This record gives sequence, structure tokens and C-alpha cells, in this order.
Amino acid sequence: MNIKGVAKLAGVSTATVSRVLNKTAPVDARTERRVRKAIERTGYYPNTHARMLGSAKSQTYGLIISDIANPFFPELVKSFEHLAVDHNHEVLIGNTDYHPERMEQCVRRMLEHNVAGVAIMTSEMDPELVRMLSKRKIPIVFLDTGKAGPLTSNISIDYQHGIDLAIDHLTAFKHRRIAFIQGPVKFKSAVIRRDAFISSLKRDGIETGEDLIKTGNHSIDGGRHAMDELLTLESRPTAVMCSNDLTAIGALMAAHIAGLRVPEDISVVGFDDIELSSLVHPSLTTIRVSRSEIATRAFTALYGATNKTGPHGINYTIPTELIVRQSTGPVPTNALLAT
Repeated sequence: MNIKGVAKLAGVSTATVSRVLNKTAPVDARTERRVRKAIERTGYYPNTHARMLGSAKSQTYGLIISDIANPFFPELVKSFEHLAVDHNHEVLIGNTDYHPERMEQCVRRMLEHNVAGVAIMTSEMDPELVRMLSKRKIPIVFLDTGKAGPLTSNISIDYQHGIDLAIDHLTAFKHRRIAFIQGPVKFKSAVIRRDAFISSLKRDGIETGEDLIKTGNHSIDGGRHAMDELLTLESRPTAVMCSNDLTAIGALMAAHIAGLRVPEDISVVGFDDIELSSLVHPSLTTIRVSRSEIATRAFTALYGATNKTGPHGINYTIPTELIVRQSTGPVPTNALLAT
């Protein structure tokens, strides 16, 4: 059944059916119910691709993420897609796996599908690819890696506030020898988190030796290996802060394998508050970042730019908060006696 059949059954014009489907203009409530009933009876589904070809205005947004297997991203994707459906838009998802060549492939796919805007929610960014999008006057929104400008918005996470809260929490427990497992330094967000950690310690007059900062890869295995290095130090840390929750979960595993109790022998703090952080044992103290708020800001920026209905080309800041669970506690008594 095609749109003409739906219109005939509902006793309306094809234009009215189109307005009901695309929500391009208001339709009388009784008429809309009649059209909806006709659509249900005929089993008609609009050809989205054909509709896009017949219109100069795309109804698709691109969403590029770094790693679909990382629990940080599915909630973001789900929230963004939910908003898109509510606004009668499609979403084309690209996954870079942190590889520059995959980023290029993702951007080219977006261009081939004539997307209306792109949310680049990745840790990496290629300026040349961004220029490709900008040249086409395609609105873009970045996560931590961009600058606001014409048709360009940027979402920043308040890393410093969250890490300040975490350090305050640890120092209240008398921790002074605090280590940090950072993410890959090639990623801007990882460097920002490390610098925020160092800044927080300096604020409290705590020295940060190079031996107390190890590099992971934002995954569980990277956290394990980095924690193993920290535990071999002659004077090991009494607390470890991690650049993300997967790293912290790896650190918990390494501590367990080494025969240490968390938090009695060593405290561990994560960052992001992925769902898994509340399910591990002990449950993970972490910094919460709302992925649904990131998605809302990203979609709102693109929708405002493409429909001229709201703010765009601006900076958004996502707040952070400390979530205290079971992986942090007082500094061990033997460490206090040694100071």
C-alpha cells in the first residue's frame, strides 16, 4: 500500500497524510486520528530514504563515538536516538575504535548520507575532517575537543570540579600518597583529567611524584597493568584515582590478585559512573557524568542549528558529582604511623 491508498482510505489528500507523518504542519485532531487509523489498517510505512531524496532538507543526524563496547557510550547513544525519534529524525552512528582512519570513514559516510548535522562524541579529532564538514556548512557539536563558532558547539565536562571533590574525599580520610592512572596522553580528555588531578593535589599542598602517575588505556586490562606497577613501588600509594571506571575496575582486580583489601589496604576512585561501577565488589566510588545530559545538549545544539529554533554555536558545561560507595575508606593505620 502506498500513500495514495492511505489518503483514499482516510478520505484526505496525500498532502494531509504527509503532514501527519512528517509533522510539518498542524492537522486537526480528528483528521489525524483518521489518518493514523488508515495507516494502521493498510500497514503503510513511509520510505525514509525516498523522502530524503525528494527533499532538500535532511532528516538524519550523524553521531560519531569512540568505542561502542565502552559502557560510557551506549547510554549516550540511547538518549540521543530517543530524542531524534521524538523529533522525527534518523540517526547514523559511526564507531571509530579510536583509529584515525575509522574517523575518516565515519565522516565520509556522513557526507554520503547528506546528514543535517554531526555530533562528534570522540576523544580524537582530525582538523581536516572537521574542515570537510564545515565546508558543507554542516552543524557540528564536539565533546571536549572543539571550540564554539558559527555552526559549531562544544560540550565540556567539568573534570576539575569532580576531581576536586574526589581529592577532598580522600584527604578527609587522611590520604596523602595518592596515585593516578591516566588514559592515553594522545587524547585531550585524558590530559585534562590528569592535569585536574595534579592541580587538586597542589591545591592541598600534596606533592605528586612521577612514580605515582601511570598510564593505562581506558580499559580494564590497562588498569590492571598500571595498578600492578603502582603496587611494586617501595612506598606504594594508599589511594589510587583512575581516569575512568573501566581503569578503576582493572585496578580493583589487580589489588585483589595481590592479596590487598579495598578499601582497608588501599582505596580506589573511578570516573564516569558507568552502570558496572555499582555492581563490582566492592562497589566503586566514582565521579558521575550524565551521558543523557551530554546527549541532550548535543541533540539540542544540532536541532537548534538546523531548524533555527534554539541556541547553537555555544559552549555547554556538563556538571560532575562525587558518588561515594565502598571502594574508599580511611588511610591504613600502618601508613599513618609511617608519616
